[in-house]
Amino acid sequence: MTVKHATAGAFVFHRFSAGWRLGLIEHPRLHRHMIMGGHVESFETQVEAALREVEEESGLHRVRLINPPTPDLPTNFPFAPVAAPWWIVEQDVPPDSHLAEPHIHIDHQYVAVADDPGPAGTGEHRFDWFGPDELPQLSMFDDTRVLATVLFSCLDDVVGGVVDPITAIRPLVAALT
Repeated sequence: MTVKHATAGAFVFHRFSAGWRLGLIEHPRLHRHMIMGGHVESFETQVEAALREVEEESGLHRVRLINPPTPDLPTNFPFAPVAAPWWIVEQDVPPDSHLAEPHIHIDHQYVAVADDPGPAGTGEHRFDWFGPDELPQLSMFDDTRVLATVLFSCLDDVVGGVVDPITAIRPLVAALT
């Protein structure tokens, strides 16, 4: 039986004067540009893990989550909601620092905006901002490139509240399939 680990990460964007850019780390072991993310610890939710990993790996502080469309809970619902990810995907991964054999990551992927593009501290990894035209030249996993491309094309509408994320993304995803 294959072991499965909960992981979480975030596509973090900042709007520079020339347009949106995506923050990516350069992963030292995998030698790829990646979104910030990692394993969910036993004391945290997936969204808490994603936000922690963003700060630890990049040094960015206080990013703002962009929520996907989710149904509202009734006003008298007795429990607090937890921010929903945009996507949850199952990924086969090689051995890593958490398990010395191949396993599966159940990855909860969030979308966020950094109001300040400068790191508040020193991150664990090399970090930089990239525009959509730079993605084809970067060494990155195909799934990250596909989702980043979709997000770049609808960020203005989604962040500005012009349309809900599902309406913005549906035609773009259809065009890629």
